[in-house]
Amino acid sequence: MILEMVRANGAVSLRELARVVQTSEVTVRRDVRALEAEGLLDRRHGGAVLPGGFTRESGFPQKSHLATAEKTAIADLAAGFVEEGEAVVVGAGTTTQELARRLARVPGLTVVTNSLLVAQALAHANRVEVVMTGGTLRGSNYALVGSGAEQSLQGLRVSRAFLSGSGLTAERGLSTSNMLSASVDRALVQAAAEVVVLADHTKLGSDTMFQTVPTDVITRLVTDEPPAHDDRALTELQALADQGVQIAVAGPGAGSGPAGGGEGGGSAGRQSGRLGPSQGRGGGEEGLPLPGPRRNHPHPPGGPGSAQLRTAVPLAEQPGRVADLAPRRR
Repeated sequence: MILEMVRANGAVSLRELARVVQTSEVTVRRDVRALEAEGLLDRRHGGAVLPGGFTRESGFPQKSHLATAEKTAIADLAAGFVEEGEAVVVGAGTTTQELARRLARVPGLTVVTNSLLVAQALAHANRVEVVMTGGTLRGSNYALVGSGAEQSLQGLRVSRAFLSGSGLTAERGLSTSNMLSASVDRALVQAAAEVVVLADHTKLGSDTMFQTVPTDVITRLVTDEPPAHDDRALTELQALADQGVQIAVAGPGAGSGPAGGGEGGGSAGRQSGRLGPSQGRGGGEEGLPLPGPRRNHPHPPGGPGSAQLRTAVPLAEQPGRVADLAPRRR
């Protein structure tokens, strides 16, 4: 039944598989792992996809049904980092599309994008100006790519870029399986003073063919809380934090607050299973400095709230807080 669902849809989330076969996600994950060992499917993005390795990319219909709750929480949290009157670039992807829906409520905002889906989400926002790149339409993700898109971004300067991708590792940074998409994402990064990556926990530790943003260029990662048993994602979070990436972790129900209103005006998250007590602006203490090579930040690091990522610290549920992870002290 799992194979039939994957072959029919191209990609299916573990949650959906568990619902259809009427068993737990743990059991489904074990079955998917066994099928992967036989070469019948691949485990990718919190679910199962048809086999294809580094070069395979699911289309928009398949991606839109994967990790939907996580993407919503990430988008709610990321929207809180955008202030009234800012100019930002937003790349293509299902998570950035969710972010765009929330940015429609930020007055005076200018959004530059190569994504038709992002532009559509903002089309009826009266106080948001949308600037589209040129380029050739890539139908699988409704994005404009190619030399036309890249040339239209030359000379552009905005406060920050919001990007997604197929995989994220501390070693290579953000990556994607398509060369044209990677090239345009690099051009978007060059236009921004700050780079914010939106990636749910299923992408942590995944590596795909084309690097888009190296780790030392990523200012902030906005993600969801990995399950306690997902050692790969937790280890990758720590490695990213150790390299100076500021990490904001969105928890369930993170979308209760309004978008916009500056840092801290967005929605809240909860702390990851390895986080200590919350620190930074939200906790009444100064945010922790970011080490390593970084661009100049329009806003002080620390975001809505920050915390050190540590090992062997029990889960601390703190609704209304954002976990910004800092490197471990050595």
